[in-house]
Amino acid sequence: MKILFLNYEYPPLGGGAGNATKYLLQEYAKHEDLSVDLITSAIDAEFVESRVNGNVGIFRLPIGKNGKNPQKQSIRDLLVYSWRAYFFARNQLKKEKSYDAIHSFFSVPCGVLAMFLSWEFRIPYIVSLRGADVPGYAERFTFLYVFLRPIVRLVWKYARYVISNSEGLKQLALKTKPDQNIEVIYNGVDTDFFCPDEGKRNSKILTILCASRLTKRKGFIYAIEAFSKISQKYKHIRMIIAGGDGNAKEELKKHVEQLGLTKKITFFGEYDHSSLLKLQQSSDIFLFPSLNEGMSNSMLEAMASGLPIIMTPTGGAQELIQEGKNGFLVRFRDTEDIAEKLEFFIQDKKLCTKMGRESRRMAQALSWSSVALEYKNRYAQSVSKNKE
Repeated sequence: MKILFLNYEYPPLGGGAGNATKYLLQEYAKHEDLSVDLITSAIDAEFVESRVNGNVGIFRLPIGKNGKNPQKQSIRDLLVYSWRAYFFARNQLKKEKSYDAIHSFFSVPCGVLAMFLSWEFRIPYIVSLRGADVPGYAERFTFLYVFLRPIVRLVWKYARYVISNSEGLKQLALKTKPDQNIEVIYNGVDTDFFCPDEGKRNSKILTILCASRLTKRKGFIYAIEAFSKISQKYKHIRMIIAGGDGNAKEELKKHVEQLGLTKKITFFGEYDHSSLLKLQQSSDIFLFPSLNEGMSNSMLEAMASGLPIIMTPTGGAQELIQEGKNGFLVRFRDTEDIAEKLEFFIQDKKLCTKMGRESRRMAQALSWSSVALEYKNRYAQSVSKNKE
């Protein structure tokens, strides 16, 4: 069985969807009965073709990136990718004549490409909903969603499967197309790499970790506000904010300075998986007051690293945080609620260890190998239905 992947982002470009694609390809490289080709974006002006273990190919198409701001793709980037990816995919399909199905990450633009290719070459396609491709997800795209909504409905209508990465995102998607059949396959997590090491924690300091892109949507301003409410009361608490450039970076740093918390709140900056693991293993709590997520990889990785979670009810948190067992849900933009939940752990540090171990136990059931098998089953079912 041969599958064509379409995703405009792939590490080091992009965020959660790119990482999910990378982990799926790593898993499929172990499957001798499956062949996968990914068409994605180059990080610079060079076309690059590479292979993973022989049966997985990665084609990076230049779209005008220059290595700056790799986590954010502009409208121009998406349009250039769409144009080049469509014609590259057509050539691949004409040349190979052996792709059995297409897996599109995001409804737009990749889902649109998959739909057109499906119509022309009569092969089924699957769409993975990731977040911003679902109307209503991101406030900054409110105006754009007016025009995208009918296109998204069409993409979903002709897809063999529409798959959300969380129940919350599924419910949001159903507001756009109530009659759409949408399945849920959670993101996975690398539980071999992300693992606890309780011996690395400082017994005299309680460290709160916030890690993700420094954008306003991540809600870190509320984490800082909540910390400021209790920082004088508890002298031994510290906060680390890790993440690369984003539209909130300077605002967050300025706010910390204004509150006089520069000695207690540290900005770690950009991180890779190795440095993130070290941060997680040396921290006591993972705090993520995001305003909107699809399925949060940051939350899953923190759970796998044995951290209790304090998070808003988004990005799969409602499904994976069991109140009082492995963490707490907090209300959106509610700094009092965040401060209150932090105090539970500050006043009883053993609670961090207890809930963190429960997080680890839950994360172990969400391996990428299981996620890969779930998708592989959908590919096989799509191909089988196409032959009927």
